[in-house]
Amino acid sequence: MTVQSAGLPSPDAALALPAAVAVPLLGGLAVVALRRRPNLREAASLVAAVATAAMVLSLWPAVDDGLRLRLWDWLPGISLVFTLEPLGLLFATVAGLLWPVTTLYAIGYMRGNLQRNQTRFYFFFALAIASALWIAFSGNLATLFIGYEVLTLSTWPLVIHSGNEQAKRGGRVYLGLLLTTSIGLLLPAIVWTAVLAGTTDFVAGGILHGKAGTATLTVLFALYLFGIGKAALFPFHRWLPGAMVAPTPVSALLHAVAVVKAGVFTVLKVSIYVFGIDTLDVTGAAEPMMWVAAVTLLGAGLIAVTRDDLKARLAYSTVSQLAYIVLAAALANDIAAAGGALHIANHAAAKITLFFCAGAIYTATNRTRVSELDGLGRTMPWTFGAFLVAAVSIVGLPPLGGVWSKWLLLLGAADAGQTVMFGVLLAGSLLSLAYLMPIPARAFFRPPAGRPGDGEAPWTLVLPLVLTAVACVALFIGVDAVIAPLNEVLESP
Repeated sequence: MTVQSAGLPSPDAALALPAAVAVPLLGGLAVVALRRRPNLREAASLVAAVATAAMVLSLWPAVDDGLRLRLWDWLPGISLVFTLEPLGLLFATVAGLLWPVTTLYAIGYMRGNLQRNQTRFYFFFALAIASALWIAFSGNLATLFIGYEVLTLSTWPLVIHSGNEQAKRGGRVYLGLLLTTSIGLLLPAIVWTAVLAGTTDFVAGGILHGKAGTATLTVLFALYLFGIGKAALFPFHRWLPGAMVAPTPVSALLHAVAVVKAGVFTVLKVSIYVFGIDTLDVTGAAEPMMWVAAVTLLGAGLIAVTRDDLKARLAYSTVSQLAYIVLAAALANDIAAAGGALHIANHAAAKITLFFCAGAIYTATNRTRVSELDGLGRTMPWTFGAFLVAAVSIVGLPPLGGVWSKWLLLLGAADAGQTVMFGVLLAGSLLSLAYLMPIPARAFFRPPAGRPGDGEAPWTLVLPLVLTAVACVALFIGVDAVIAPLNEVLESP
């Protein structure tokens, strides 16, 4: 392993960077080794999650050092490389901090609902986190692609965890769409980039400036965005609603901790470090995909309004909210890109809260439909209070973190002179108001439908959703700490 740095490399950071990826793997092995002792098995998963979060946080003081670890030279021009930079560390922090909370929630959910094959669940969950961190720290496209594919394969057993025919059908769609897009579109885009630029390294400002004409860059950008199927752009979005057959902690993993965030992170990474924001702006190569993102944003929001199944409504909400981040990349200016990066964190905190609430409602009442939630807010005030907080953040209203990312996206659309996209962003927020706010309104203000609930779910489910709701408020107060490290990268020539 070779260590490079812009200055004197920090020994602690040089160790913590690969360790952050390795610890989830070791935690997964410990889970398997302790499979006959459930308490120790779950303790091992929780300890690995906390240790991973601590190591990721310890990297922030060294984020501007330009740390680069060359792990392995595989073939000429193809190396496995980890780098430490602000955008990747932001994604790693989201995944690292949410893993312990999700693990605590999963313990309560899996036990409370008498789920089978829990050892397999915790093992593949840990492997998925390791894959997400691998993606976050990837220093080139080749390294990222490996992590991207492992993430798909490691989450597939989680999607089909229930083992029934519906789960198997959802798993087939999940695996089929994600592998088809990555192998059929993303991999050719990476090879084409290597031919044009002579490298696949991530470089601030991009590696394709002056390497190809507008038409070539336009086609290549479309290949990337459609090939990154985890970003769930229309028409490659069906895997996401189909995966809702999985247990709720898996839904949280898919929507907030790892999978879709790996997708939109990769979109931003490619836009900033492969194409370059300025190149996309000058050539207009991103404009066709801007319209695809806009159609996805509005179309998924309209579908969400019609869904009575709570998890299905939240799934289409996710498709719509991911399109905000893709649109941020396609607007091709620093303000929008900053808003997109911030929305990764804001949406993660809010959407994991919403899914935690859905799981708590199911565990306490066995109800899964919006139409069945009338009056439950009186017996589950913590759960529906947290749902309200997260919903307000998704809509983009103060004092929740979502207001800042939506505000920056609106400023970015205005800066780009994209009046129509400005309207699309506003319409998307109105749609989110329409599909989210009726849920707490029904729970708190309508009389109970049938037998009232017996109270809150177990504390192992309620505490995590309260913590993530508090995180939505913290992201409003501490927005500068999230945005400041990104400024240098976004302003690079």
